[in-house]
Amino acid sequence: MYQELLDKKTKLSVIGLGYVGLPIALEFARKMSVVGFDIKEDRVEMMRNRIDPSKELESEAFDGCDIHFTCNLDDLREATFHVVAVPTPINRHNLPDLHPLLSATHTVGKVLKKGDYVVFESTVYPGCTEEDCVPILEQESGLKFNVDFKVGYSPERINPGDKEHTLTKILKIVSGSDAESLAVISDVYGSIIKAGIFKASSIKVAEAAKIIENTQRDVNIALMNELSLIFNKLNINTYEVLEAAGTKWNFLKFFPGLVGGHCIGVDPYYLTYKANELGIHSKIITGGRVINDGMAPYIAKQTVKKLISNGYPINGARVLIMGATFKENVSDIRNSKVADLVNELKSFSVNVEVVDPHASSEELLHEYGFGLTDAISGKYHAVIVAVNHAEYVGLSETYFKSILEEKGLFVDVKGIFRHTIKQLEYWSL
Repeated sequence: MYQELLDKKTKLSVIGLGYVGLPIALEFARKMSVVGFDIKEDRVEMMRNRIDPSKELESEAFDGCDIHFTCNLDDLREATFHVVAVPTPINRHNLPDLHPLLSATHTVGKVLKKGDYVVFESTVYPGCTEEDCVPILEQESGLKFNVDFKVGYSPERINPGDKEHTLTKILKIVSGSDAESLAVISDVYGSIIKAGIFKASSIKVAEAAKIIENTQRDVNIALMNELSLIFNKLNINTYEVLEAAGTKWNFLKFFPGLVGGHCIGVDPYYLTYKANELGIHSKIITGGRVINDGMAPYIAKQTVKKLISNGYPINGARVLIMGATFKENVSDIRNSKVADLVNELKSFSVNVEVVDPHASSEELLHEYGFGLTDAISGKYHAVIVAVNHAEYVGLSETYFKSILEEKGLFVDVKGIFRHTIKQLEYWSL
């Protein structure tokens, strides 16, 4: 199959063309004939016009690509190697929402033929590919797993906003349902990944490896956030403590902050869900999630307390939040903890305004019920720099003084202004 793909005697499909799927589809399309499938017609039309809806890729990224963007299920029948790269979010109860993944699996199952391969890239709990997805493929196609078709799992490692660690430069984990499929899948991905391929011993191992990458980061950031709670009581700046401790060669450099997004803030819940199924109630992972999910309300309450101590009435106080996306220099608002910050402040009857040079006001309004303010105007009782966009990093204390009341509060969530703010009342995690 690998040679047939290279010779363009058959096609490769990518189902789901978001942050993960589109870069993969375009990279494969430089070597093979690709069908790029997405259920959203408006997004497909944008990509046909060389526009990345996620605003991560420039139009030049589409150069030299043999790819057909489509919403038409029948177009997938031309492919024999299918890559599924749809989101795997959580619901409002912090439980895995497999609807996008299972829906995509039903779609692939409808076009599956003898000899086809299906590789999943979506983050899932160990066992999901074989226990949840494979039965759907068999049911929809009428084919037999590992006899008529093969399956693999290759976890995505896309980092939105990161222009250094791009797809081809990151070591790729691959796995297959048997030795033959592992070899084929390794060859297919090896054709585009310059950093090399790591062959996992099983699909479950590859699934577990992916999910603990972000769980490890989540737990470590939770420790930093808990330390910031302690150091705040001690009237010590957390970042100064970490800077001092970081002089030791083996000190791990993690920092406190808002932990949102579609990876670190989500993946641990997939692992704890599976653990609970097995009768294991995780204390460290769950504890880390509780701490990290509580940081936005904590920042809001600290802001309110400090405004009260400065003599400002809270009802109607003006607070400006700078940044609404889940991380710096991206447009992605999925699972942004800034929304929790806004809601908590509003619960105190604070007048909250939000600005962001990357986020869509329409998307924020649809997802969270608030949009972006048209322009910064007048004086604010507090300014909260919640997301370190490049547009904010170079701003001066003089600028912030110009938009703050006389006893206004400057909240620097990630501590990037700790060396430059000298005259304003300053607080950070």
